[in-house]
Amino acid sequence: MSRANPPAPTVRLHSLGCRLNEAELEEWADQFQHAGIQLAGDDQGADLVVINTCAVTQEAVRKSRKLLRRAQRDNPRARLIVSGCLAALEAEALAGESGVDLVVSNTDKDRLVEIAGATLALALMPESATAGGAEALFARGRQRAFVKVQDGCRYHCTFCITTRARGEERSRPITQVVSAIERLVRQGVREVALTGVHLGGYGHDRGSDLGELIAAVLADTGIKRLRLGSLEPWDLPEGFWQLFEDPRLMPHLHLPVQSGSDRVLRRMARRCKRDAFIELVAAGRAARPELNVTTDIIVGFPGEDEEDWRETLSLVETVGFGHIHAFAYSPRAGTLAATLPGRVDTATKRARSQALQQLAAASRAQLLREQHGARVEVLCEQAPDPARDLPGQGYTPNYLPVRFTALPDPINTNALVEVEITDDDGEHLLGQAIRTR
Repeated sequence: MSRANPPAPTVRLHSLGCRLNEAELEEWADQFQHAGIQLAGDDQGADLVVINTCAVTQEAVRKSRKLLRRAQRDNPRARLIVSGCLAALEAEALAGESGVDLVVSNTDKDRLVEIAGATLALALMPESATAGGAEALFARGRQRAFVKVQDGCRYHCTFCITTRARGEERSRPITQVVSAIERLVRQGVREVALTGVHLGGYGHDRGSDLGELIAAVLADTGIKRLRLGSLEPWDLPEGFWQLFEDPRLMPHLHLPVQSGSDRVLRRMARRCKRDAFIELVAAGRAARPELNVTTDIIVGFPGEDEEDWRETLSLVETVGFGHIHAFAYSPRAGTLAATLPGRVDTATKRARSQALQQLAAASRAQLLREQHGARVEVLCEQAPDPARDLPGQGYTPNYLPVRFTALPDPINTNALVEVEITDDDGEHLLGQAIRTR
């Protein structure tokens, strides 16, 4: 009498912080599934929990620790693996915490599944492996795949702890990136975003550059839509803007400026000055007029006075950002900025943040109005449901969120839909589906 096969072990994956952490999570999901470990459903207990932590700010540290506690509470019998930047900075402390079974450093995280299998003696079941890849992505309700192409940074911005946590720059070979993306394409993925700690530094350790990588992906894969993750506004390769002549390279860039004052930028040890940033954006929009530029700005950096702040607001008005992620500065232990004099008081930071938010909202409202009447291609990330009067949702090529009405025929998630933009609600563009492609 044959015995039934034991159920495949399950894993639950959590990530905090940057898109790079999300890209690593997607790779782990793929690797776990190939090892025969299934992704746990939302209402299902897990045998293994993996958390990719963040430590970019003290608030990120707090959230990472909160997630660890919640994972232990919700999955008391699960083995717990911790990686990411908090694990890199506080490995010894985390390893000694009750309930943590394994800490994997950032330098080893590409081998996390292999290390976990060996260290924790996991019951790997490759004979029951599922497809992984896009299947793992779609199972988590995602359509856009993040592909890690680079890690680490050779620069030392005074507010940044990531260099310590991530280490030296390491670039993935172009052939590996192309193979990974083409495999995703064969499995149904239509949009990929390239990610890294310092994406513009791609290839510095290999005698290559980001331009060569992008050109290879566009030439050697069938990806329909290619995006770039957060990109520091320096180290961009010669001929970078000419790459946007290919319509598959999406016209959106997140270029963190951090401040509009050269004096503050020097204290931050940033490598791009105010005028150079404005010229960079102008060059991009000359090459691709619909280019949407989003950014990060730190409010109340040590030593920032009223003139510095006026220069930041002036830069925001000049550039016209599609979105601004504003951070009120708070000291991050272990960074040089935490030791700088000239702390800005909380009330001043709050007032400056409010002024910036108002200016950012006006800039975004203008950008949304400019889209009215346009016909754009949207990757459907949530299918419309006419029976419940729910619109479809997705993003334009220049990364503006769209809600759109359904066609007479069903529109499936992951479809490319031509949408005519008719209005906006202040946050989303509103439109009517014309046809699928």
